[in-house]
Amino acid sequence: MPNIKTNTKKSNSIEQVRYGCAIGAMHSAFAIPRVIPITHCGPGCADKQTSNIDFYNGFQGGGYGGASVVPSTNIHEKEVVFGGESRLRELIESSFKVLDADLFVVMTGCIPDTVGDDVGAVVSEFQDEGRPIVYAETGGFKGNNFIGHELVTEAIIDQYVGDYDGSKEKGLVNVWSLLPYHNTFWRGDLTEIKRILEGIGLKVNILFGHESAGVSEWKNIKKAQFNLVLSPWLGLKTAEHLKNKYGQPYLHIPTIPIGAKETSKFLRKVVDFAGIDKNKSEEFIKHEEKKYYEYLEDFSDFYAEYWWGLPAKFAIIGDSAYNLALTKFLVNQLGLIPAKAIVTENPPEKYRDSIRKEYKHIAEDVSLDVEFEEDSYIIHEKIRKTDFGHKPPIIFGTTWERDLAKELKGAIVEIGFPASYEVVISKSYVGYRGALTLLEKVYTTIVSASA
Repeated sequence: MPNIKTNTKKSNSIEQVRYGCAIGAMHSAFAIPRVIPITHCGPGCADKQTSNIDFYNGFQGGGYGGASVVPSTNIHEKEVVFGGESRLRELIESSFKVLDADLFVVMTGCIPDTVGDDVGAVVSEFQDEGRPIVYAETGGFKGNNFIGHELVTEAIIDQYVGDYDGSKEKGLVNVWSLLPYHNTFWRGDLTEIKRILEGIGLKVNILFGHESAGVSEWKNIKKAQFNLVLSPWLGLKTAEHLKNKYGQPYLHIPTIPIGAKETSKFLRKVVDFAGIDKNKSEEFIKHEEKKYYEYLEDFSDFYAEYWWGLPAKFAIIGDSAYNLALTKFLVNQLGLIPAKAIVTENPPEKYRDSIRKEYKHIAEDVSLDVEFEEDSYIIHEKIRKTDFGHKPPIIFGTTWERDLAKELKGAIVEIGFPASYEVVISKSYVGYRGALTLLEKVYTTIVSASA
């Protein structure tokens, strides 16, 4: 992982980065089954993105079309001087011959975007032949991989899904939520989100991960009754685009639900918006809550006996989606006190006030001033100056916070990029089932730390 050292808060460098650049959204492409990105960039760009975002982040693996599979032009000085269009054309042609994919997504790095390669013209040659390929200009100066994600989704929608003025299918929803691969637990989380939405009677285009049907599901986006944006801000731009393109309304729910209280509230909001059968949804909610609280009752014996060894305050450092969701769960379900919350993915300014408002209503009697910071040097200084009371804190963060947790004699739960001490296959922390897994993780960590 990059580790650029800084000595003062005034430095323009960022120590221990917490996101990739825009081309890192190649992960959003190969998170769709049987989709393969083609990267038009300098040597090492694609490898650095995958080694950081999908390897040293839960060791997730690249799946069918990621990691070492990704074709790259690996352009050098020749392409900088004379342009890299012919090199890209050659690579695309070779990729169609060698690789079996339902869709290719060409993504650009800083060099071709700077020298002015007409990538759109090259890709359109293949599109005119009816080949399944799109492109997105994702040079690093466009932003980080969160910004690149929405560039990729819009490229697929506009260039592959296409126009549509037909009827909509009632009960069909497109879900825009966690950033694939960057969110360490995205696969399991999207599986749980799809499960609970189907449980209340919806048909779900989950779009990414093993529960997605791949490009056929993306082709079906245009037929959905509505779009669900389940995150503080990521996906809003895409939902607005779909509203303009297909006339689809969207429901924005900023807090990803964790635990019975938030999940049941979330599902009821969706039911009201979709106008589907409330009897079926309430039956499902009642069943899920019953199972959830039965497990929680078993857990209560530990919680009652071990209360003296549990932390009272926590700090949370991570992207806004998990940051907000976990903060609400930890406060409302476990009674922990939030001492510091720091959002790290550099969300666009226009969304920050709405994110701040969410932290003002964590609970009826709990309000929190969230902070936005990317630099780990500054983040760690803020945590060191935080008052955690007389008990050691628990820190929800990343691998970058492990040494800090030891310094503060606290416990660490890795909940985001980079997570180098987690091996993640299908783990989920959201919904009814994920909350139970989260409780197991939190208190196993606390007990182990006190041993």
